[in-house]
Amino acid sequence: MPGSSHAAYTTRPADSSDALLTVRDLRVSFPVRRGLLGRIAGSVRAVDGVTFDVPRGRTLGLVGESGCGKSTLGRAILRLVDSQAGSVIFGGVDVLSASRTELRGLRRDMRIVFQDTFGSLNPRMTVGSSIAEPLVIHAALTRPQRDAAVADLLTKVGLRPSDAARYPHELSGGQRQRIGIARALALKPKLVICDEPVSALDVSVQSQVLNLLRDLQTEFALTYLFIAHDLAVVRCVSDRVAVMYLGRIVEIADVDDLYARPAHPYTHTLLEAVPNIDPTSARRRHTPIGDVPSPIDPPGGCAFHPRCRHATDLCRDEAPDLMLNEELDGGHRVACHFPVLHASAAAVREP
Repeated sequence: MPGSSHAAYTTRPADSSDALLTVRDLRVSFPVRRGLLGRIAGSVRAVDGVTFDVPRGRTLGLVGESGCGKSTLGRAILRLVDSQAGSVIFGGVDVLSASRTELRGLRRDMRIVFQDTFGSLNPRMTVGSSIAEPLVIHAALTRPQRDAAVADLLTKVGLRPSDAARYPHELSGGQRQRIGIARALALKPKLVICDEPVSALDVSVQSQVLNLLRDLQTEFALTYLFIAHDLAVVRCVSDRVAVMYLGRIVEIADVDDLYARPAHPYTHTLLEAVPNIDPTSARRRHTPIGDVPSPIDPPGGCAFHPRCRHATDLCRDEAPDLMLNEELDGGHRVACHFPVLHASAAAVREP
C-alpha cells in the first residue's frame, strides 16, 4: 500500500516567506464553441481564482476528481496554457509576465512529469535521446558529457546505463515513468510538477516510484507540486494537501491535520473513497447528492451546495472564502460556511 511509509515522513506548516512558488488568484478559462461556424457560446472556468504557496524543499499535494482543473493548473504554472488573470511567482519572478528569454531560463528550473508514460515520450527516439533533449537545448555540453549525464540519470532512477539504447515500447509503464523522471531532472530543476505520475501504474510499481520521488527530493533538494486523485497516494508524499473542486481550492492544510479533521464535506467524500481494510472501523457516510455540476454553468454560492446534505440558504446564496478558522489548527484553510461541523464529524471515521 502506498501509504505504508507515511509515518517516517514529517510535516511542518507552510511559511509563505520561504515560498519557492507563490500562486495568487490564478484563473484559466477555455471557450466553448458551437455550431458550424464555431461561434463562442460560453466558457469553461477550469481554474477559478486559485491561491497557494509551496515552500522550498516541500511537497504540496493537489487532489480532486477528474475534470476539477488540477492538470490545467499545473500547466498554467508552467505557461503551457494561457491564464486570463492572477500571478505565478517563482523564485521572485512573475512567470506569467516573463519575456521569452526569461521564460527559457525559468524552464530550466521548472519541470514536469506527465501522467501518460507512453504519450510523453517520442516513440522514434531512444531513451538516451529523450533524456538528453533538455541538455541539447539548454546546456552547452559535448556529446561525451551528455552521454555521461544520461548514464548517471538512468542510474539514479533505478535503471541501467545500457537502457539508453532502448525505445519506449520496449519498456514497462514503470520504467517509462522513471525515464520521464530522469528527463525532468536532467537540468537539475528546483520545482517539479508531478501530474498524476503513478495513476496509470500497478500498486506495487506505484510504491516504487513514490519512494524514488521521495529519495530524489532529498538528494536534489526538490520542491514538488504533486497532482493526484488518490488521497492515499497524496498522503504518502505530501507535507500539505490542497483539495480542488470545480476549479477552486476548497480546503488546504498540513497533511496530518487534513486527514484527522477534514473540514469540507467534499474532502470527507474523497477520504471515504479510499479503501479501508479494517472491517471493524466505523464510518459516517457523507455520500454527496447527485452529480458534479457542469463547469460551463457552475452553481452560485458554494459550488458544492447542490451535492451537500448540510447546505443552507447561506450556502446557496454566498460563496465562502478560503479562510482560516480559529477553531481549526493553524494553517488549515477551508471554503465552507460551517467547517467545524464537518471537522467534528471526522472522528467517527477513525478506527
